[in-house]
Amino acid sequence: MIGERSNNPKGGQVPMTETMTHLTWIDYSIMAIYLAFVLGIGFALKRYTKSSNDFFLSGRSIPAWITGLAFISANLGAQEVIGMGAMGAKYGIATSHFYWIGAIPAMVFVGIFMMPFYYGSRARSVPEYLKLRFDEKTRGLNAISFAAMTIFSSGVSMYAMGKLFELLLGWDFNMAILVAGAIVLVYIFLGGLTSAIYNEVLQFFLIVFGFLPLVYIGLKKVGGWSGIKEKLMVAATANGLPATAYTSSWSHMGSAATNPIGVEWFGLVMGLGFVLSFGYWCTDFLVVQRAMAANSMSAARRTPLIAAIPKMLFPFLVIVPGMIAMAGTAHYVANWRPASDPAAAVATVDGQPVVAAAPVEEGLIPPKKDADGKPMVDKRGRVLLDYDLATPKMLMTLMPAGLLGLGLTALLASFMSGMAGNVTAFNTVWTYDIYQSYINKKAGDEHLLWMGRFTTVFGIVLSIGAAYVAKSYNNIMDLLQLVFAFVNAPLFATFALGMFWKRTSGHGAFFGLLSGTLAAAAHHGLTLPAGAAVGFKGGYLGLLETYPSEMSQNFWTAIWAFTVCIVVSIIISLFTKPRTDADMKGLVYSLTPKPEDDSKYWYQRPAVLAIVVLVLTAVLNLIFW
Repeated sequence: MIGERSNNPKGGQVPMTETMTHLTWIDYSIMAIYLAFVLGIGFALKRYTKSSNDFFLSGRSIPAWITGLAFISANLGAQEVIGMGAMGAKYGIATSHFYWIGAIPAMVFVGIFMMPFYYGSRARSVPEYLKLRFDEKTRGLNAISFAAMTIFSSGVSMYAMGKLFELLLGWDFNMAILVAGAIVLVYIFLGGLTSAIYNEVLQFFLIVFGFLPLVYIGLKKVGGWSGIKEKLMVAATANGLPATAYTSSWSHMGSAATNPIGVEWFGLVMGLGFVLSFGYWCTDFLVVQRAMAANSMSAARRTPLIAAIPKMLFPFLVIVPGMIAMAGTAHYVANWRPASDPAAAVATVDGQPVVAAAPVEEGLIPPKKDADGKPMVDKRGRVLLDYDLATPKMLMTLMPAGLLGLGLTALLASFMSGMAGNVTAFNTVWTYDIYQSYINKKAGDEHLLWMGRFTTVFGIVLSIGAAYVAKSYNNIMDLLQLVFAFVNAPLFATFALGMFWKRTSGHGAFFGLLSGTLAAAAHHGLTLPAGAAVGFKGGYLGLLETYPSEMSQNFWTAIWAFTVCIVVSIIISLFTKPRTDADMKGLVYSLTPKPEDDSKYWYQRPAVLAIVVLVLTAVLNLIFW
């Protein structure tokens, strides 16, 4: 197990060798109780869903602490729990940048500056705000692209869940996604957004209490943080990086060649910390919808700020398990050689060659294997690990009966939370921004309520279809990250101009949005990450630049999309007529009265919460510098 000494000369540690835990009746009972509780919430809330406003926006009646937890839980899908664990294994503590600069500042910004526009305008969705601020064509473009993105994202959650439960538990892939889809369908169909929000709160606590034991047991096995640092030095050295590359978040960001993410500090701050981060948290209706369900302007502004507090601590729940898994695989990375290598059975101690006693045993994270069952390697001859299995393998290897059921229930909750969040956002945008706007403009409230329920069924069916489409791709998560660079980056540029520069016109916004997306496509087509072949990952228009990693390429794709959108929007706006000040009152910063803070207590004031959150985030960055 991790922590046992070995005569393995190069790695110094052997992998976890415990067999995977088998599910018992206790584990199945925990999962069954959770699923029954989820359905019970849907049935209990059905009688409170009497209008389309209740179904799509919870009647704007939810308290801030509930919407705050739902705000973060809606983001805790497969991409977060499995993806961040995988990135923790691949990139180490530098993955925390996706939280401490890639989420928290944007969450503070949306709470302080953007919620007054969203909530105050009484818009029912983000695309509807675009219509109020600009024009119908801008709303339509965003509604269609967002609806497609939510269905695809929901399908990815379904695919990831079905695949993992098939691999780990032997469950049938088709049955897993059909059952999960049916459960999500029932509780959203009955209770709408309110049901989704209260289930997301339940799922939040399940994820926390399901993963805390995993982190504790894992740290105990590996020898604490000092044990992680010691073992990850082996992996860093084997990958040609500085010894502390996996356990330092900022100290190696001076050059793309000295950190595992493969991006320098400017690309990180601009690409992730500004464009992608603000583009997601400020414009994605999936999360904004939760804040818009709050019972007051103050509660809506506090929603992302309350969510930011647990969000800043989530790296310890979702990234650290991946790092622990990598610590249990470092010996394999350091000692593995292809069978064709003459030195396959040779290692060195103090510069002297010695013959290894046996082939290197696989670590906790298994290698990707070809059709013949042999480990796959990249163009540099390094073994390719299946990082997506880091967190699931940790659960199955370390958690005892009972706790394993809790951990798998937390995993199931994260998948269902991601599905439900995307489906509720989809049914709102479809019903209000597509159906009512273009198909049936005279639809009454009761008709819209039933259209929302029908759209929920339609959305689940499309999500299941998207899951099967996702099954045909080997790198679907990379595609999803790239989609965010294409869609969210130019959209944030449009929002930023529209909210803070009243001269921005509808034509400028529309063509800027289109140009930004085209710029993203052009940049992606003219660049490649190192070691990748021309095609899906870029280079299909030529090759002007090779980036150290896919992450670096995505960051710069987002930067180009944002920049082009800004420039084109400004130029066209200067030559076209904007809306009058009267039309933009409440939609533009300079024409909107500052929201009054009626909170009785200092800790309920958005500005105070924002300062506390930013200070704590700065402290965390310094601790892991």
